[in-house]
Amino acid sequence: MRQTNLYPSLRGKHVFVTGGATGIGAALVESFVAQGALVSFLDIDDDAANSLRARLNAKERLRYWHCDIRDVAALQGTIATAAKTHDGRLDVYIGNAANDVRHKFDELTPEYWDNNVAINLRPQVFGAQAAAQAMTASASGGSIIMMGSVSWMRRRPGFVSYTTSKAAIHGLTRTLAQELGGRNIRVNCVVPGAIRTPKQMAQVVTPQLEQEFLDAQALKFRLDAEDVAAMTLFLASDDSRGCSGQAFIVDGGIS
Repeated sequence: MRQTNLYPSLRGKHVFVTGGATGIGAALVESFVAQGALVSFLDIDDDAANSLRARLNAKERLRYWHCDIRDVAALQGTIATAAKTHDGRLDVYIGNAANDVRHKFDELTPEYWDNNVAINLRPQVFGAQAAAQAMTASASGGSIIMMGSVSWMRRRPGFVSYTTSKAAIHGLTRTLAQELGGRNIRVNCVVPGAIRTPKQMAQVVTPQLEQEFLDAQALKFRLDAEDVAAMTLFLASDDSRGCSGQAFIVDGGIS
């Protein structure tokens, strides 16, 4: 992990990350552990989650729950349980889990659409709902961070259920910022561009596409998950206390 800024306000804070076992989520977990935070994360990939826990060796500061985010009751119950393990506290909630599986528009079915929305959009709404309830109960406020994408801004074809969900998250961020601001809860969205993760490199990215990304970006280097984590740390910290309802783009200028 690259050296990043230290945020004293994050030490001892309870941070919850969805989809924290791999990719951007794993970078988020590692980055918050390095800040001295108490980190809870959920995923369905137990092997990857346990491997991450063993590597970070943060003991009681790092807890993992197996949870399928398509099950709203399980998602909200896991968030509530995680808060209880830290005296009811939840300071930062990051709705990271998503799946950008490709599909052809002409072959899209209602069932396929509903399943993708149940992964990419519905948990953002109901996860934030449970997080806000925990933050309100502790009366300390907090920071809710959504994970967006520049894919819909760039009109990327081939996964319309994903781009629709990610576009909706921008509207959700702005509405919830107004809805929850009176409770001292900030809501922002981190918007990654073309990020190098093991999944993307193995399943989607070809040498030709790599070059297309670089040609389209203003900055001529490929971004990785730690670039996204760096922005997320700032939005979770007290240094961003005046920021809410905003989308913070981390894409090297590709959009």
